[in-house]
Amino acid sequence: MNSPSSLTIWLDAARPKTLPLAIASIVCGSAVAKWHGSFSASIAALALLTALLLQILSNLANDYGDAVKGTDNDDRLGPQRAMQSGLVTAATMRKAMIINIILTAISGLTLILIACKNPHDIVGFLVLGLLAIAASIAYTVGNKPYGYRGLGDLSVLIFFGWLGVAGTYYLQAGQIDSLIMLPATACGLLAVGVLNINNLRDIDNDKACGKQTLVVRMGPQWGRKYHLVLLSTSVIFFSLFALLEVKSLFGWLFILSLPLLIKHGRQVYYSTDGAALRPMMATMVKCALITNLLFAVGMVLA
Repeated sequence: MNSPSSLTIWLDAARPKTLPLAIASIVCGSAVAKWHGSFSASIAALALLTALLLQILSNLANDYGDAVKGTDNDDRLGPQRAMQSGLVTAATMRKAMIINIILTAISGLTLILIACKNPHDIVGFLVLGLLAIAASIAYTVGNKPYGYRGLGDLSVLIFFGWLGVAGTYYLQAGQIDSLIMLPATACGLLAVGVLNINNLRDIDNDKACGKQTLVVRMGPQWGRKYHLVLLSTSVIFFSLFALLEVKSLFGWLFILSLPLLIKHGRQVYYSTDGAALRPMMATMVKCALITNLLFAVGMVLA
């Protein structure tokens, strides 16, 4: 584990290029808390650490689950994963997942004990934390993984949007504002867009392996239209929050990312096959991160 090659293997298995999605949700929730005068650096930092550990757990579990089920094969267009390449055994990956669960639990418990002031909040966030850990694993692991039944998009919206943004806000503000669900939904939809690119890219292999993602169910053409809906709807939700709640020009700073979103949407819509979509995964992650960061900066300035 101390050799450079082992470090590289585990860094790749953690899939650092996907981690900005976890960062974006915590930053958005914290920015709104800052705007309301309730920002806590310690709570935000612990929320960020917990979110990153959950994202890594999900990535390790996906590596394990897809390899065991044979979905990670030579026909898959995405980058080779650790187990697929034979660099990590199933037993070692299970141990890595257990270690990650322990670290996530420690970080999450510390966050709850510092942020929550009453027993109801403590119990509530303990339950949410356990659900988040279970959801990270059950996406591809087990006899009936929900990622193989077309429920991955909803899960991403919940955990990278509603829970990630609104939960982070609540932990710092101690209360919930219903309008926080507007940027929470917008952030979540952009994260769903990243998953959608992944599923569009591997639609043929997923279908052959029995992985019934939402894109497999709706087909490639509708999957591309669905991607445009995700991008445009996220902008609409950010706009509604700026219009109804912020009422400041700084609240519209996220609009600067609109040319990037439009360009990316056109590229996805007119892409010819999965191979053409391969470089667009990184582009979608950048679009999501830039849009969310611009929103967060606008909230701080407002």
